[in-house]
Amino acid sequence: MFSTPFNETWLYDPRKPSLHDYPSDIEDDGVPALQPSLELIGEHQRRLWANGEKACLMVFHGLDASGKDSLVRTLATYMDPAGFHAWSFGRPNGIEAKHDFLWRVVPYLPALGELVAFNRSHHEAVMAERLWPVRDESHYNWQARYSAIRAFEQHLVQEGTTVLKVWLHLSEEEHRQRLIKRLDKPRKRWKFDHSDIEAWKRRQEYLGVVEEAIAATHTPEAPWLILPGDRKPVARALMARILAEQLEALAPEYPQEDDEVLEQYRELLRKDS
Repeated sequence: MFSTPFNETWLYDPRKPSLHDYPSDIEDDGVPALQPSLELIGEHQRRLWANGEKACLMVFHGLDASGKDSLVRTLATYMDPAGFHAWSFGRPNGIEAKHDFLWRVVPYLPALGELVAFNRSHHEAVMAERLWPVRDESHYNWQARYSAIRAFEQHLVQEGTTVLKVWLHLSEEEHRQRLIKRLDKPRKRWKFDHSDIEAWKRRQEYLGVVEEAIAATHTPEAPWLILPGDRKPVARALMARILAEQLEALAPEYPQEDDEVLEQYRELLRKDS
C-alpha cells in the first residue's frame, strides 16, 4: 500500500520511537512542487469517486496550531466535493462520552468511492484522553484501546479503505511562535480556551503520550507517517505528493465505458438535432 519510495521516506520507524528523532523541517531541495500534486489529487479523486470500489481515510493529528485545517483545505483545492468530506473531532462530550470511544467516528467513515479527512480522530482516545480524561480514571484500559484501534483499522483496510495516518511534527520554538501569532490575530483568538494553557504547560508530557500511542497503533495495514511541520508550505507539498500517489494507486483509470449505451446516446442525439 505504501510502496513508493517517496511515501516510505516519511513512514514512522519503530526503531526511532521518539518524535525528536524526526525532522520538523527539511531542505527545500527535498520538497516536491505543490501544484502538480494538487492537480493529480483532483484527477484521481474523481476516478476514485467514479469507480466506487475503494475508499480513503486521512487522519491528521498534531499539536494545536500545527496546521491541520489549512492542510486539509489545500489538499481539497481541486477535489470533487461530491466524493470528499472533512470532519473535526474535539473532546468527547454528552452522548459521545457515554458510548465506546470508536462510536463517534463510525458514521463519518468514507463509503466506497469517497475520500474523507479527519482533523483529529479516534486516536484522541489514546492521546488527549490520557492527560485529560472524560471519564473516571478507573474506566480506562489503554492497552485494550490500542488493540481495539489496531483491529478497527485492520477491518477498514480489509473492507477496501486505505488509511493514511499523519502526525504533523512541530519543534517547540515553532509551536510557541504560532501560538503567539494566533493570539495576535483577532480572527484566530476564538480557538483559544483555558485548556490550551494547560496543553502548553504539559507539552512534553503530551508528546510522550503521543509517542506511545503512535508506536502502539502503527501497523503494516495502517502505518503512521511523521511529516515535518515547521513550515506549512513544506508540509502541504509533502502531503499532497503522498496523497496523489496513493490515489493514483487506488484509482488509476475511469470505469470502462459501455459502448452500447454510448452508441444509443449518439443515435438519440443525432435524431433530435
